[in-house]
Formats: sequence, structure tokens, C-alpha cells
Amino acid sequence: MSESCNSCAAAGSCNTESCSSAPELTKAQKASNVKKVIAVMSGKGGVGKSSVTGMLAVSLMRQGFKVGILDSDITGPSIPKIFGIKERAGASQGGIIAPTSRGGIKVMSLNLMIENEDDPVILRGPLITQVVNQFWKDVIWGELDYLLIDMPPGTGDVAITIFQSLPINGVVMVTSPQALANMVVRKAIKMVRNYEPPIYGLVENMAYVQCPDCSKKIEVFGKPQGEEEAKRSSIPFLGALPLDPALATLSDAGKIEDYQSSDFDQIARSLAEQIKMGSEKNLA
Repeated sequence: MSESCNSCAAAGSCNTESCSSAPELTKAQKASNVKKVIAVMSGKGGVGKSSVTGMLAVSLMRQGFKVGILDSDITGPSIPKIFGIKERAGASQGGIIAPTSRGGIKVMSLNLMIENEDDPVILRGPLITQVVNQFWKDVIWGELDYLLIDMPPGTGDVAITIFQSLPINGVVMVTSPQALANMVVRKAIKMVRNYEPPIYGLVENMAYVQCPDCSKKIEVFGKPQGEEEAKRSSIPFLGALPLDPALATLSDAGKIEDYQSSDFDQIARSLAEQIKMGSEKNLA
């Protein structure tokens, strides 16, 4: 595959070494080498997708990978807040310079380009998708093993733009135990299957609360259904995560990188294994 394929909507499905339809790479793209682009998606709001994105990035970083996060939730961004990033995005002749978290994770979000973090972003769909494209084409991501895209809720303009315009290697789905959440997630799964990327697996967030005194698991939102939902949709089940007040507290303080979770680490390892298996399958 030629270097220009990295910015082509047909990346991964075209066998031609040089394609005249591929757009010319920007200076930022020429200065970047992103090996895997993974969308973290739900379709449903309120399932903790940004927290899962953030902690997946942290867990992958702890395993020695170079990681970045593209916050595509343009009108409701939260990634900079949970990482405690207050530095504004910079600029050079080569492109936009993404700020870096304390742990070394590169982050790009519209909240890093506005004066106050609580200022509203009032944009219509075409402008929102233009911003998402700019974050891919004009940000100098440098050398990354993984670029995680924190997707907004829904299956509309932003999701369509990402799957049609960015070289997505795969998708991680996030759900919670409620039947309503799972119904909406199935919509997102069906959308993804209209495009090329494989679904690496499903993460069930907020599956339970663990009592700090007796360690009993309390199923606040009902019986976990993630594994069953994964089987129904014929995708891997990456694991279940608790509703943990410690994560909420650290996220509010901008210190998500201080959170320790064997559950997240195991999910990140499972994700890396699914990616490896997918790559080996493509080579076979």
C-alpha cells in the first residue's frame, strides 16, 4: 500500500499501489505515522464512552505503546478535562500541534482551541465534519501506534465522515447493562458493517458497583448483558467494567492517568490481541 493510501477513504480495500484518486497528503500527514486508527463508539450517549476511550489509551500507554486521542465529539468534548490538559493547541508551518498529557498521550479536541472550556460550540453539521477532518489531516500526530477516536453519540454526520474519510482500522463498541443502551448499540454495529472496518469487540461499562466493605458486586443497572449482546452480534466480548467512584473523582480532577484498574488493563490486552489476530488474518 502506498503512503497516500493513509488518507484515502478506500484504504484497506484497494489493492492498487498508486491511486490517482487519493488526495495529496498535507504537511501534517507527511510528518505523521499513525499505525492503527481505532474508533470507540456506542451510538448511545451516557454509557461512559469517553472514560473508556481515556482508560484504553492509558492502559495501552502503560504497555509501552505510543498513543493519541482524537476527540470527535465536537459539541460535547470531555477528553481534555479528564486528562487535565489546559494547554491550548499550538500551530506551526507544518500543522496543528496537539498538546500532550502528563503520561505522554497526544490529545486533540476543539476544547483545546476555544478560550474557555465551558464555552458552547454552536456549529451546523457540515462545519462539525470539517473540524473532524481537520483534526485528522492538519494535526501533527507524529509516530503513534494507536490513535483512538472518541466518537459522539449517534450514527449521523460525524460517524459517516469518519468512516468515509479516515483510514479506520477497527472499532470498539461500548454499552451498559440497560436494554435501551444495547438496542442503540446494535444500531451502531449495523452502521459499522456498512463500511469496511472490523469490530474488535464490545466493552460493557457500568456493569456493577463493588462494595468496598464486602466486595459484593451490586448490579445497579440490572443484570449485565454485554457478553450476551456480543454473541448476538457475533463480535468478541472484551470485558465488563464497574461503576467506580474513584474513576469519576480522578476524571473530574483531570487525573485519569492515576487510575489503576486491572479490568481496563485486561481489556486493553484483549484489544491488542484482537488487532493482532485481524492483522494476521489479512496477511494470510
